[in-house]
Amino acid sequence: MPTADQGVICITLCQSLTNSFMPIFVIRLDERTGNVFILAGDNIEIEIYRNGRWRFL
Repeated sequence: MPTADQGVICITLCQSLTNSFMPIFVIRLDERTGNVFILAGDNIEIEIYRNGRWRFL
């Protein structure tokens, strides 16, 4: 189950991506690490950690 911090950041990032007309293809919770993964646009990969911090991959 994603954390509340992950949920807020995920929605914020998805809104920013769609405002830039980037399609979002995958949003997935990695059950091994607990991180949320977003695949969008041509090659945009984002990982959101359990504490709400995120980074481009």
